[in-house]
Amino acid sequence: MLQNDKSGLWITKRARKEGHEVVFHQVVPDEAETIVRTVMDMINEQQPQAILLTGGTGISSHDVTIEAVRPLFEKELTAFGPLFAQLSFEQIDSAALLSRATAGIYENTLLFCMPGSLKACKLACNALIFPELGHLVGHLQESP
Repeated sequence: MLQNDKSGLWITKRARKEGHEVVFHQVVPDEAETIVRTVMDMINEQQPQAILLTGGTGISSHDVTIEAVRPLFEKELTAFGPLFAQLSFEQIDSAALLSRATAGIYENTLLFCMPGSLKACKLACNALIFPELGHLVGHLQESP
């Protein structure tokens, strides 16, 4: 339920405050097929510049967001995960090992996969995603 999605609600509010239009906010079950279908439907229907996915990046058996989304990547933003891990390590010490945050590009859309905790989402968005989002989108919109 959306009202229980603290991280998603915070991201929506913060994105709007940063001047971004939010076209979609949904809670999706931890099922790889559902995650892929939702991402693909969103891209086909709304053509968003970016999709921020929270949760499902840990190491438990139900954490399947990375496995669902990474095969879609046409290009991977390989620095996102290590940078997020470094920032996380500064805050939560060795527990940063549990995160498998990643990012990439599919169909000219930026996809960011980050942990579901509110603290992790704030860190990823404030330190990495929102400061560079306009720059990244600009590169995607360049003509070949």
